[in-house]
Amino acid sequence: MKGFKEFLLRGNVVELAVAVVIGAAFTNIINAFVKGVINPIVGAFGAKDLGAYSSCLKGPCELSATGEVTSGVLILWGSVLSALLQFVITAAVVYFCLILPMTRLAARRRGITEVQAEAEQVLLLTEIRDALVTRQR
Repeated sequence: MKGFKEFLLRGNVVELAVAVVIGAAFTNIINAFVKGVINPIVGAFGAKDLGAYSSCLKGPCELSATGEVTSGVLILWGSVLSALLQFVITAAVVYFCLILPMTRLAARRRGITEVQAEAEQVLLLTEIRDALVTRQR
């Protein structure tokens, strides 16, 4: 039980849980953006809903009142395009709003710690030099 508790309280598990919750909330934002902005832009050139774009692969495609295919083979490529757009938008926002700033912050921190380490090394070398000079006297 102790090992399980340590596993749950480990930083990676907590961070992963937070990422899943944030990701789920973020998905709703992206879906709303695609539905409210991207689809109307596409609608200016064709159908308002990307899901409406489809092609009949084989035979005459007929749909029932519920929207199910009753005959033929219907390819719903508009739904795939919509999902692809949502993925690309999500990836772009995550990269430009999260990954890029965090990378820059980490680089700055690395630079600060390198300067601090260099200063400590100079101080240590100065102490060693002083100790050697004192020994020679």
